[in-house]
Amino acid sequence: MTAESTDTAALRERVRALMPRAEEDLTALVAMRSVADPRQFPPEECARAADFLVRAFAEAGLEDMRRVTTPDGTDAVVGHGRGPEGAPTVLLYCHYDVQPPLDDAAWRTPPFELTARDGRWYGRGAADCKGNIAMHLTALRALGGADGGGFPVNLKFVAEGSEEQGTGGLEQLVPRQPELFEADALLICDTGNFALGLPTTTTSLRGLTNVVVTVSTLKGEMHSGMFGGPAPDALAALVRILDSLRDEHGNTAIDGLAGDGTWDGVSYPAEQFRADAGVLDGVHLVGTGSVADELWARPAVTVLGIDCPPVVGSSAAVQAKVRARVSLRVP
Repeated sequence: MTAESTDTAALRERVRALMPRAEEDLTALVAMRSVADPRQFPPEECARAADFLVRAFAEAGLEDMRRVTTPDGTDAVVGHGRGPEGAPTVLLYCHYDVQPPLDDAAWRTPPFELTARDGRWYGRGAADCKGNIAMHLTALRALGGADGGGFPVNLKFVAEGSEEQGTGGLEQLVPRQPELFEADALLICDTGNFALGLPTTTTSLRGLTNVVVTVSTLKGEMHSGMFGGPAPDALAALVRILDSLRDEHGNTAIDGLAGDGTWDGVSYPAEQFRADAGVLDGVHLVGTGSVADELWARPAVTVLGIDCPPVVGSSAAVQAKVRARVSLRVP
């Protein structure tokens, strides 16, 4: 064995020995209901997660770990680690907030309890992005920064507190405190492997913007038998608006956005995608490009939610005001 391969083997063994602790970290993190929306969950849940990161990464060898309040009111967690003099600086990024679980009854396992099933771990945020937090912690511990072994490069650490809400707190913090983010390279592990057991480097991601579209047509709801027909129906108008965002093939069709990009990286077989996405039998994939083209080289518009009367409890009325939240991914 060469000296390098001996070091690599030793590092691999240290990582393997740290896996039980990584599971403990992930179990603790998943139990924190850190949804960055006070309308749904108490802000104290996000504070708990932020404080966990401050303690854990300080114990793993990073310095000056602290919370920094961003312009949207949420806290980023920042710190740094010392490497050899003259070594490059790598910024480690993650986020500790999670998507809301929505309907708990629709989950096969408790959303805020890490659960092992069929060789996988499940829980809200277990992959996105708390699993990546546990990965960063495990890597730092394996490198031995807290034990005097030192890190091979200089490090900066940034954990975002409102990534899933898209409210732009971290984006606004960058120009205000650029010194927190200055680095030679950024390691963003909020991605994934192309397939289980296949190491994957993601070199680009589609950007994201969200808008809320509100349609108002009447002073109030009107009886559909008395006024339906000529009365402008806000819900019907919203449906037409949302339908116009895609063409008859399902391609995103928004003025100013090119929808014909092609992907020259790894291919994604359609049958594999159907299985991964859980596409029902008899349902066709949308878009005219390959799966890889549609996923990584073309824009994608998605209707995330609609505020309108639910089916159960709805009345015979022409709707006066409705709204929808629309997401756009742009390569």
